[in-house]
Amino acid sequence: MTKKRTIYTIADELNLAPGTISKVINKTGNVSDLTRERVLAYIKEVGYVPASSARMLKSKRTYTVGIVFTEESDVGLEHSFFSSILQHFKTYVEKEGYELSFIVKKLGKHELSYYEWCINKRVDGVYLVVGNYTDQGLYELVKSGIPCVSTDMLLPGMHTVISDNDQGIRITLEYIKNHLKKQRVSMISGPISSKAFNERLVAYQNYVSKLSLTSDLNSVVFAESFGFTSGYNAVKKLLSQMNEKPEVILVASDDIALGALKGLRDMDLNVPEDIQVIGFDDIAFAKHFTPSLTTIAQDRKLLGETAAKLLIQLMENPDQEVDEVVKLPVELIIRDSTKV
Repeated sequence: MTKKRTIYTIADELNLAPGTISKVINKTGNVSDLTRERVLAYIKEVGYVPASSARMLKSKRTYTVGIVFTEESDVGLEHSFFSSILQHFKTYVEKEGYELSFIVKKLGKHELSYYEWCINKRVDGVYLVVGNYTDQGLYELVKSGIPCVSTDMLLPGMHTVISDNDQGIRITLEYIKNHLKKQRVSMISGPISSKAFNERLVAYQNYVSKLSLTSDLNSVVFAESFGFTSGYNAVKKLLSQMNEKPEVILVASDDIALGALKGLRDMDLNVPEDIQVIGFDDIAFAKHFTPSLTTIAQDRKLLGETAAKLLIQLMENPDQEVDEVVKLPVELIIRDSTKV
């Protein structure tokens, strides 16, 4: 009986390390051209098929997940919140034997839709990290029948894992009213094209009314993008249009909130003595800023892993019924930007 070949037996036969064989097969790491050619020629000669390739041939699947950052969202991989979720997603799916492939509309001189690229790369499913509702290519992708999950967008036919934005805003405003004993509140929202920001704004308007807090039309401004500079500009705009400064500013994301803190400092306003600030997300830098930021913590690890589990379930059991929207709980983290 012929002994089944593995990377270890091939390594022995070629007097090489198993890691070298793995690098050649997976096209990773530094291996000399001579060694690479020798390994590939031997694999071809003996007819060795790696386990992952054998699994692909048997199932007609590629065990590849497409990753989409829609270009119209103007959010890059450097965004701390989204990149953190993606990292946890990546760790989980790779542990389950899947690899990632980034899907873009334009690659060199080749321009295709997201769907066309997904077909071209033969992905089994897609993770939409962050998207824009004006991007029509996303609707085509979701309608294509390729399993899609997101931790950002809510679209008919797409499965989404999100934090409970309504809960986050509610517990924040209850904290302002019942613990901080403040009345005048304002909000800096992110771009309304984001479903998450829109949900937070709607919840803010709802609970301000229910809790009888003071906030008028001039008490809400919209940051022009997702980052620090947009928060800096937004807080200046907010205070310029208000007759009486707010006691607490609720900011719809930490990246924007950190910019708002810098803007208040440049206007000679002290936080939390003159104005208190609360963010949303609990990015890594929030606790290291001065003052450290009180914020709503989203569990980025749980978001990424839950999205990964859900997508794998959709790819491996396409006929199984699963909830289209999964909401995860959030938590208020109290730091130095608020003070009783």
